[in-house]
Amino acid sequence: MSGCSHLSQVHDVTPSARGCEECLKIGSPWVHLRLCRECGHVGCCDQSPNRHARSHFERSGHPIIEGYDPPEGWGWCYADEVQVALPDQTSQVGPIPSFI
Repeated sequence: MSGCSHLSQVHDVTPSARGCEECLKIGSPWVHLRLCRECGHVGCCDQSPNRHARSHFERSGHPIIEGYDPPEGWGWCYADEVQVALPDQTSQVGPIPSFI
């Protein structure tokens, strides 16, 4: 797990929602959740119908997400397309509803 040039952008964050922020607003299902480690945005994964975590990266430029639901203990850098080791794991604001 190396090759990421964005590790300085990993912060302790507070999750923005108890599920994918955008999916909750539109009533859409998700598969897994991803947490932005720069601002705390909670979005759905690339296997979800709307891919809101990737959309958040494309809009904001925040590159590093954490596998959030269930807590998966890994990170991913969208910009460098590599898995990254995170310094800690974010606690869930739960319980998180399951949709798919």
